[in-house]
Amino acid sequence: MSSTGIAVGLKKGFPVEKRTVAKRPSQMKARISRRTKLVRELIGEVAGLSPYEKRLLDVLKTGGTGSEKRMYKFAKRRLGTHRRALKKREQIKEVYGRIRARA
Repeated sequence: MSSTGIAVGLKKGFPVEKRTVAKRPSQMKARISRRTKLVRELIGEVAGLSPYEKRLLDVLKTGGTGSEKRMYKFAKRRLGTHRRALKKREQIKEVYGRIRARA
């Protein structure tokens, strides 16, 4: 919203030009670069799943009612945050889907 130079009203105040401020590194924190993505995929292929990820996969394989909720709870205990747990659960489901497609 630009100011009009009038002392009253919604657009009151001295007319000034809006500055364009460069983004801070903290605002770009969640973005993942192409190189980082590639490295993580490569490490995943070479090293395979970690023990807790294998356990998550096992919980998914055994299935039953509420298996996704148990996966979430286990992942949250290991990873610490809600968002990371959800992301890890989706990642493990994707891995399981690939395994089933291959078989």
